[in-house]
Amino acid sequence: MKTWTALCMSALLFAGAHNDAAAAASAADPYSRETWTQAQKPFRIYGNTYYVGSHGLGAILVTSPQGHVLIDSTLPENVAMIEANVRALGFRVRDIKLILNTHTHPDHAGGIAELAHDSGAQVAASAKSAKALRLGGDDPDDPQHGLAKPYAKVTDVRIVTDGEVVTMGPLRLQMHAMPGHTPGSTGWTWRSCEGQRCLSMVYADSLSLLSNSHYRYADPAHPERLLDFRHTLAVLRALPCDVLMTPHPPASFFDKAALIAPGKPNPWVDPQACKAYAAQGQINLEQRVHMDADSHAAR
Repeated sequence: MKTWTALCMSALLFAGAHNDAAAAASAADPYSRETWTQAQKPFRIYGNTYYVGSHGLGAILVTSPQGHVLIDSTLPENVAMIEANVRALGFRVRDIKLILNTHTHPDHAGGIAELAHDSGAQVAASAKSAKALRLGGDDPDDPQHGLAKPYAKVTDVRIVTDGEVVTMGPLRLQMHAMPGHTPGSTGWTWRSCEGQRCLSMVYADSLSLLSNSHYRYADPAHPERLLDFRHTLAVLRALPCDVLMTPHPPASFFDKAALIAPGKPNPWVDPQACKAYAAQGQINLEQRVHMDADSHAAR
């Protein structure tokens, strides 16, 4: 059986994000633990939306005078980095009032318990993700169950339902169920403004269909697995989407940070980005269905 890190490296075959294989190939491996723990200077994406994660793992801070929202924690060993990035932007860790999550693998949820402790923030997630968080990631329903070590359990989790809007002061973030990568995978949308111009921000979950050796997405006994992923792709195609962010940012995402300049177009703005991401997800789905069929035929 492949190790969890080796499995994640194979996700490059499923195109990490934004259909940007050339950029991914030229960069440090985005699925290596070295990249996951590589320090990244934090930066503003647009308005009150900031990047505070590592170079390989996304963490997004959405700010307001009444308190901030953090989406994803990355790895447990990155917590100090994320907190330092928050402070480097001029914000206080104690002002993070709500922590959200895309999915519950350790590279995105492993540090939630510590960040919740340090900030005093409430944690909110889908029901299926909440179950996994309470188990410290040791969720038998996860396609990748058994491939990674458990992490610190998050015992107090508020359940958020599909389409529900969570609020923090003036902030309004909507949850969108995006099952597939995990059963509880979610995306989050909100509006960020600069002056009178407000954009639709989307933090969409991973679209790779990776699993342990015995999990099959194309399993007739579990038709919901493919149906759920197709639903996720339909959601992505329909979302208002000016700026797309993902848990494993492609190399081009960081390149664009250097292009931010007063009076120039924001390089992250791309109203077609979510549709392109969904198109890559469709390719991932077709590849996985063929792989499951070949595996089943070989038995």
